[in-house]
Amino acid sequence: MTLFGKNKEKAKKGTPCCCSGEEQAASVSASTWCGKTVDGICCIKVLGSGCKACHQLYDNTVKAVEGTGIEVEYVTDLQKIMEYGAMSMPALVINEKLVSSGKTLKTADILALIRSTVKS
Repeated sequence: MTLFGKNKEKAKKGTPCCCSGEEQAASVSASTWCGKTVDGICCIKVLGSGCKACHQLYDNTVKAVEGTGIEVEYVTDLQKIMEYGAMSMPALVINEKLVSSGKTLKTADILALIRSTVKS
């Protein structure tokens, strides 16, 4: 029985992420993965609804990775945001992993999160 898609979830197989080689949930489509890795960072995304705080986090993230060649994507699609499990905005995703939610981080804080993500 596939009531509420429970059996479908069990049947899903993970696919490798381009950045870490780890299996990711099949609910995150392959189109969300980039084709290159820069210093261990595959992709950085800011999830938000378009409010001032979300735009501020996006601007701070762009400043943090300036000159590294890493692209920052701004995601406003609610369905995609829910796939990451973000319950409050703005949220920051590094290498397809939610690392911060509900805070407008400063540039230094973003750099620290990037460094800790690369090390782990």
